[in-house]
Amino acid sequence: MKIRLAADLQQDSIVDGEGVRTVIWTQGCPHNCKGCHNPDTHDFNDGALIDVEEVKNKILNLKNQDGITFSGGDPMCQPKECAEIALFAKSLGLNIWCYTGYTFEQLIILSKTKKEILDFLNCIDVLIDGKFVLAERNLDLVFRGSSNQRIIDVQKSLQQNEICLVQKYYEEDNYNILDHESNFVFV
Repeated sequence: MKIRLAADLQQDSIVDGEGVRTVIWTQGCPHNCKGCHNPDTHDFNDGALIDVEEVKNKILNLKNQDGITFSGGDPMCQPKECAEIALFAKSLGLNIWCYTGYTFEQLIILSKTKKEILDFLNCIDVLIDGKFVLAERNLDLVFRGSSNQRIIDVQKSLQQNEICLVQKYYEEDNYNILDHESNFVFV
């Protein structure tokens, strides 16, 4: 199985999630958010096809990393490949973060017809969801670019059938959960 990547794995990131992380930059994004800081990752035909086993071997040889972050592009456009890599990384004790332009609610709906999205969600510890909105850009936010984006505890959310934010990231920026409530049901 191959995954389309925008770049080689980037080690030692401290801005793409908590701790010291390795970022997997996926290629291909349908959102094309105005002001995106990774516009070169949008084209689904760009980047390079890499064997998933090669990515796993690179992860196996990582040193002093707390976790893996899937970014891009939109990793949810390659959920099967990302899930396989994430499962492997978790087996090594690494935590998994993922950035997506889809909302968590949209992913749950999509997972009803595309099971591999739920398989990938089941591997993710923290999800930063939502498109980047230039009008809501805020450089003071931790781990996100615009105030509409949420930092979600995925496993707790799946377990409790409701969005569970990682509260420690909202203590200082006056995030109002009521602005983001929605009615959805997990199945």
